[in-house]
Amino acid sequence: MTSPQGRMRPMHPAAHRIADLVDTFALRTPSPEGVPVPPDAVVTGVTVASAAAEPGDLFVALRGLKAHGAAYAADAVAAGAVAILTDDDGARACAVVRPELGVPVLVADDPRALLGDVAAWAYDQPARELVTVAVTGTNGKTTTTYFVDAALRAVHATTAVLGTVELRIGEDAIESPRTTVEAPALHALLALARERGTTAATLEASSHALALGRVHGLTFDVVGFTNLQRDHLDFHGDMEGYFTDKARLFAPGQARRGVVVIDDVWGRRLVAEATIPVESVSTHVGSPEAAAADWAVVAATIGLDGVGSTFTLRCPDGVSREAFSPLPGLVNVSNAALAIVLAHRAGVELDVAIAGVAVAPAIPGRMERVIERGDGWPLALVDYAHTPDALVLALEAVRPITPGRLIIVFGSDGDRDQGKRPLMGAIAARLADVLVVTDENPRSEVPVQIRAEILAGARAERTAGTEIHEATSRAEAIRDALRLAHDEDTIIITGKGHEPTQEIAGVFHRYNDRDVLLAAVRDGLATTGTAL
Repeated sequence: MTSPQGRMRPMHPAAHRIADLVDTFALRTPSPEGVPVPPDAVVTGVTVASAAAEPGDLFVALRGLKAHGAAYAADAVAAGAVAILTDDDGARACAVVRPELGVPVLVADDPRALLGDVAAWAYDQPARELVTVAVTGTNGKTTTTYFVDAALRAVHATTAVLGTVELRIGEDAIESPRTTVEAPALHALLALARERGTTAATLEASSHALALGRVHGLTFDVVGFTNLQRDHLDFHGDMEGYFTDKARLFAPGQARRGVVVIDDVWGRRLVAEATIPVESVSTHVGSPEAAAADWAVVAATIGLDGVGSTFTLRCPDGVSREAFSPLPGLVNVSNAALAIVLAHRAGVELDVAIAGVAVAPAIPGRMERVIERGDGWPLALVDYAHTPDALVLALEAVRPITPGRLIIVFGSDGDRDQGKRPLMGAIAARLADVLVVTDENPRSEVPVQIRAEILAGARAERTAGTEIHEATSRAEAIRDALRLAHDEDTIIITGKGHEPTQEIAGVFHRYNDRDVLLAAVRDGLATTGTAL
């Protein structure tokens, strides 16, 4: 996807006059001391990261949590930025070094609010030439986007998936830095996708991204909502604030139509309050909401092979169709049903969408089967479940395919919602047989304190304290679980999923749960059931 310089941008970008940028977005220039806008000067890209600035860029200096981007304006100019867009505080900061900058400083009252539209303008509105689908919700975004992409691939020769796991255009992919990249990077990726002949793109829209305007500048053809469960309350304050930010996706100018799963109260509220046309999907068999839903899962059978589930989807015309989710558990029936409807509303024939989702490839870190049961080894899976509700669904999904004990390796993030830690400990103690509590991404917190909060919840639920273990190293926790397991047991490792790093005390260490499991297989690590 990238050039030899590691760019995630079109190789042949458009050039637009800075003067036209000023006129289009009614920008101000500090006067009289400001550097004038040269009449023929052009911008060919946009960035908010000085380290990513390239010749011809507009550097947008935003106020951050710890510093103002204007502090890095000189670095951006040194890298080739030809103009700065910032707010009044940023302009004053730039004035201190303006003689060195030598480029126009443009001012807007709220540059972040303009950022998406500016980036779309700079890259010639790439989303307008693509079929675009976005998915939001607490859990299931990644799985649903991959399912949607599998259906879109049946009718589009080249597609893009932009989300938590990767930024992929066609068959080329790189690791994703976050669930939803900043608006300039997003529009650059869409422009690159257009340049590569892509005709459809599916992306995840996180609540942070929606609150911060990262998806501004494009109107999605169809958007989907999975669910709303406790998470990110450190950012949103409470569930009401969390819902408000998620609902931003279902608004005119941001999306043309929506598809909403109504299995929780938040989905039902979104259907009632959305200001764009929406369809409802009920995925809990026999629920009271099913009768009035536009689409409903009316039967589901969980495959005991642990590979997937069959289900019956009742359509708006009253006709029922058989469908298949290639991942285990009822939660993935929900994801598959939503994906089928999203792909259909994005222009894929219904039967084609059903068939496409049924053969979707494995998704990194989403119920990913890393070790298969047999020859002394337990079944071992890696899953991203990192919220209380997601943990319940993950454990309930693997219990039916576990003839022996269910062993969980898990932790909880540092510098995030602390209230969920004892809840997750209690859930694991209630639904799993053996717990190995370890670290996830401690970040700036003391790891032992995070584990203590999880363990308190687990021991309150399981007062005898049996089969509750603690490991200070996540890799060692996985090896401990393998030593404890027999081949009829199942190990599920939750929380990090696909993540390629572990953040400890501000340092990102290369680490991946799947890699640790595969290394154990290579090393022939013995289980208690059979010495290998």
